[in-house]
This record gives sequence, structure tokens and C-alpha cells, in this order.
Amino acid sequence: MRKGIMTLALGALVWFLGQGTALAAEGAGDSTKGLIALAAGLGIGIAAVGAGLGQGRAVAAAMESIGRNPNAADRIQTPMIIGIAFMEALAIYALVITYLLQGKI
Repeated sequence: MRKGIMTLALGALVWFLGQGTALAAEGAGDSTKGLIALAAGLGIGIAAVGAGLGQGRAVAAAMESIGRNPNAADRIQTPMIIGIAFMEALAIYALVITYLLQGKI
């Protein structure tokens, strides 16, 4: 799952960076559109990588805890899922902000 998130983040970053450099090269005097595209690409890329790494560490720690004490699986699993949902919400917020920035290009 982490490879899929990393691939998606890298693809979005490359696409937005390509758009930003193309727009910056097009506009002779006005490079704000290019900078907006660069900010959108960096924002979603960093957010996706951060969410992917955070989720990976959280699940790894939970699985290690369950492996050490299988009887506590119910008490570990619920907070882990809630934490992962919060991490994913932050990545979705970054995606929404990226789409809003893309509308200004």
C-alpha cells in the first residue's frame, strides 16, 4: 500500500512540477501561475508522502504490539484505525487545496 501512495505522490508531483515549469516558461513577465502550479505539486507530494509514511509507521507499531500481546488486539486496532483516518483526512485536505490552487492557474 505504501508503494502505491508513493507512486501516486511522485506522479502528482512530477505532473504539477511539469505544469509549473511550462507555465513559468510561457509567461514572460508573470510567473505567478507557474509558482502556483509548483506550490500545488509540492503540497500534494509532501502531504501524500507524509501520510503514507505516517500510516506505515502506525500500522507497523500496531502489528508489532498485537504480535507481542494478541489478547490486546481489540484495544489496539480501534485507536489505530481512528489515527489512520485522521492522517488520511490531512492528505485529503491537501488534495482539496491543490485542486483549489489548480483552479487559479
